[in-house]
Amino acid sequence: MKKNIVVLLLTVFVNSSTITAQKNSGTPLSFGLPEQNNFSPERLARIDKVVQQYIDSGWINGAIALVAKNGKIVYYKGLGYDDKELKQPMKKDAIFRIASQTKAITSVAIMQLVEEGKILLDDPIYKYIPDFRKPVVLDKFNSADSSYTTVPAKKEITIRELLTHTSGIGYAQIGAPQMNAIYSKAGVYGGIGLPAGMKLATNILRLAKLPLMHNPGEKWTYGLNDDVLGYLVEVLTGLSFDEYLKKKIFEPLGMKDTYFYIPMEKQSRLANLYTEDSLKHIVKMPETIQLNGNFYRDYPNLKGGTFYSGGGGLVSTAYDYAIFMQMLLNGGDYNGKHILSKASMRLMTTNQIGTMSRNTSGPDTKFGLGFELVTPGSYGRSYYSMDTYSWGGMFSSSYWIDPTEKIVAQFVLQMLPASHGDINEKFKVQVYQALQ
Repeated sequence: MKKNIVVLLLTVFVNSSTITAQKNSGTPLSFGLPEQNNFSPERLARIDKVVQQYIDSGWINGAIALVAKNGKIVYYKGLGYDDKELKQPMKKDAIFRIASQTKAITSVAIMQLVEEGKILLDDPIYKYIPDFRKPVVLDKFNSADSSYTTVPAKKEITIRELLTHTSGIGYAQIGAPQMNAIYSKAGVYGGIGLPAGMKLATNILRLAKLPLMHNPGEKWTYGLNDDVLGYLVEVLTGLSFDEYLKKKIFEPLGMKDTYFYIPMEKQSRLANLYTEDSLKHIVKMPETIQLNGNFYRDYPNLKGGTFYSGGGGLVSTAYDYAIFMQMLLNGGDYNGKHILSKASMRLMTTNQIGTMSRNTSGPDTKFGLGFELVTPGSYGRSYYSMDTYSWGGMFSSSYWIDPTEKIVAQFVLQMLPASHGDINEKFKVQVYQALQ
């Protein structure tokens, strides 16, 4: 009798431990019916109609959209055309330039190194990249010849300030005019659209010698911070940033279509990139355009590419990126793989800029360690739930992660510029109005 009781207790313990382990292993993505996941199929179909209106108006060529709730994909489509002139349909597994959606992945890589004890968030960056010691701030700028004067910065740049875009580092090619000029003269680039042969280390060590736009920690300024962080990963690990991401994030998660440079056998899946004519209608982007320097449209297909931009260099698919988002929503776990702790996720999704405002998005828009955040000050301005975190990419892609509704969503365009980019906001509305 006692033996039977012991066996029964052991069985209960083992089964409960297994259930707990499964519960904590991280929900993987799978496909589910909308009506079984609190979505109306009829109302979700409005997404198709809204996107089609923009296609028919000549404002976009096509789009890819994915919505998942509780780990169940309830909407996943390629809409319109990848090549409108040739009537080639947009496939939902097209590989797209995710641009600044790369930043969230870089943030995860940095937080992994924090967890491994290699760095602390408030360490000065010069501790690991000495060229950043004693930064200077731009004082006067002469637009005639791009000459300038500087004053010493009040403090050193920290890793936290790089993650929050409060370091004072600007953006090359797409930033403020004076920084575009200064960076161009010094041979510093934005990190994407470059020819083969450029190296991340070269770019960052040149950047380290140039002035900041303001003192570290004083303002929010979008800049090359994540490129610096990508190089930091290389310094700390001895791996290329490309190798590190494959080993520590992409392979564990099963992200099979995410790269800096696309393998030859997948290059035909790279989505076409579009731009606009004088009437704001779409035309296919030429192979090379001027963007404060040459920008190569098909840079992800370069053979032998070596520039691994932590701020914008990756390509992916809507499904692959949804895996990454689901891991974040799960608190750092996915399908039995532990990528990041819940404590790190809490820091990443908590306001890190205090009373400071993002200078382009209103006084109440806050920023964590890689994401824009919905906080009490901004809640109610959009359909987002409280604590939603989000960002997007230069080629008009956008994503968000809603921990209240347990939603991850991705909307993909491949356009630069996108005068009718309000479709991204309309997509958000269509997702939330379909909730039951």
